[in-house]
Amino acid sequence: MALRASSYARLPTERPNPATRDIDRRSTLDIVKLINCQDALVAPAVGRQSFVIARAADAIANSLKNAGRVVIVGAGTSGRIGVLEAAECPPTFGTPPSLITAVMAGGRSAVFRSKEGAEDDETAGARAVAGLSRGDVVIGVAASGITTFVRSALSSARQRGCVTIFITSNGKPPGRPAQFVIAPVVGPEVVAGSTRLKSGTAAKLVLNTLTTTAMIRLGKVYDHWMVDLKPTNRKLRLRSVRMLCDLARVSAARAETLLKSSGGSVKVAVLMARKEMTAAQAKKLLSVRNDSLREALG
Repeated sequence: MALRASSYARLPTERPNPATRDIDRRSTLDIVKLINCQDALVAPAVGRQSFVIARAADAIANSLKNAGRVVIVGAGTSGRIGVLEAAECPPTFGTPPSLITAVMAGGRSAVFRSKEGAEDDETAGARAVAGLSRGDVVIGVAASGITTFVRSALSSARQRGCVTIFITSNGKPPGRPAQFVIAPVVGPEVVAGSTRLKSGTAAKLVLNTLTTTAMIRLGKVYDHWMVDLKPTNRKLRLRSVRMLCDLARVSAARAETLLKSSGGSVKVAVLMARKEMTAAQAKKLLSVRNDSLREALG
């Protein structure tokens, strides 16, 4: 999307922040407090987008329930936040790595070293979603609301019949870039144009909320526990034992035995204890109850 130089100055993410004028002349403590005060504006701004976030989360859950995939697309800070979100879903919710993925403008190397020009590549944006089809979800993240790479990916995704979601700090992005536009207005950055600050925090909060809500809707959380985690290290094994002590109402020793017998599945282990089932019986029950521990216990 081509904009004149004067148009960039009017973008919400480019405007100077009156509250931080002469910030370089303040004491270190005053700078820290000022940044913190500005950060405090982010969560309420995200909260004002709750209705559209909820609708988008339901769309994600519905897609995943019907064998769809989710791709998060971004450039710069926005892209790196997308990569982080996608990477955290498998260990947290036990999802396969291919279910929720991220595409970074400039490729994998741009995650670690900035390739600022990559965000202007319209062709690469369209190519980023070339393998998707109707029923998949594309989440575009662009603080400014005008990033060519992201908007091109969303446009191509819409043509393919994908569900499209746009996360931006621009309350009035040009056109209608996606089916769901989530635009927490966080105000000008502490350092003008540095969208790794409030805008980046807002995007992280929105993505956290979207994926977590969708996974809860899919039955990957029971009560407040991540019951689909894979106990692949000591920390996660100990967490699984704590979950079983709580949910299966057993001792830690019994929980460890159940976890081993269930093949590391907290859901299966809980059913084995609560319903006095074998692991095979528990797995079968889950398979006919939408893999939902809540439904299986109910």
